[in-house]
Amino acid sequence: MQAAKLSGLARVDELYKDRTKHAKELHDKGKKIIGYMCCFPPVEMFTALDMVPFRITGNVHDPITKSNDYLETILCPFVRSSFDQAMKGNYDFIDGLVLPHSCDTVVTIYDIWTYYKHYKFTHFLNMPHMIHPESYDFLNVELKMLRKALEKYAGTELSDAKLKKAMQLHNENRSLLRQVYDLRKPDPPMLSGTETLKIVLSNMTIPVEEGNELLRQVIDDVKHNHKGRPQKKAARVLVYGAEIDDIAFIKLVEDCGANVVIDDTCIGTRFFWHDVELTNDPLQSLAKRYLDKIPCPRTYREPPQQKGHKADLENRFGYLKKFAKDFNVNAVVFNIMRFCDTHELDVPDVRDFLQEAGYPVLHLEDDYNMASIGQLQTRIQAFLEMIV
Repeated sequence: MQAAKLSGLARVDELYKDRTKHAKELHDKGKKIIGYMCCFPPVEMFTALDMVPFRITGNVHDPITKSNDYLETILCPFVRSSFDQAMKGNYDFIDGLVLPHSCDTVVTIYDIWTYYKHYKFTHFLNMPHMIHPESYDFLNVELKMLRKALEKYAGTELSDAKLKKAMQLHNENRSLLRQVYDLRKPDPPMLSGTETLKIVLSNMTIPVEEGNELLRQVIDDVKHNHKGRPQKKAARVLVYGAEIDDIAFIKLVEDCGANVVIDDTCIGTRFFWHDVELTNDPLQSLAKRYLDKIPCPRTYREPPQQKGHKADLENRFGYLKKFAKDFNVNAVVFNIMRFCDTHELDVPDVRDFLQEAGYPVLHLEDDYNMASIGQLQTRIQAFLEMIV
């Protein structure tokens, strides 16, 4: 007898509990699995060559041990944890590794990682850090180099037609993820922040076609099943930060008395909020989307000419006010990872910008482990008690 098909949310729980299981199964069947970090590798290229993009993360539940033999402890704990997982053999199923120049720590880890772990395919994507016309030209050349390297590894051509089809699939995936987020706009939301993060993380571990089907099932589940929906709470929170790749922190905020209804993080909206424009030049379209449409603090945006500091802040962070308005946010929680210089340097400006707009802000620093998350409870509770 055939086993009953899991509901969308049940399948999400299954994928979240073991994020590598399905990728390992696909690898064993002959599929090429390409591991990547951060929001910047163009996953459309992997999909176009019938490879599975797999988002590499760390593990807040597993103490960092192996990577301490190779890395200084004052480096980003997320990167150290991700490398630690690799050195423990937990990413041995991936066939390829693509890392971008997202920050100096990722640049450093690429050489160390590829020295000790010999995957069939490795590539470093040199992302520009500034937005200028020349930056797009530079990234276009980088994408051509990645295209040629992938073609050599796959033994087949990566045609514009294949790439455009993959772009459509991933745009559909992004659209469905935005629909999932829209379920949190009502008050109370139809979906918790904890469940949403499970959905987003699960989607990053499976082929895009499977991800699209899963997201459609999830949306249908939530719209037609009223059991277990979040209760209305006084605080509707936007979470701002870098890599939140485990539900522990979001669950803590919600257990303390908030509905987490939107985020600005590397795992969340930065990854999927904007589509790739479908044009006759797919590489140029990818260059524009991945450089200009991901609001990561590692990317420098020139301030508007002669318009002052406030105009600069609006240019850099105005999208956060739109998030707050669209999702009826009344409080903001920063989850800033220790030793993440790019985010730490932006914090004063982001905090001032949001506070001036009328949103109370709680700035938390996280060591990317369960002990540090647990220690934040009192501060979060005290902050949320002020929200009426």
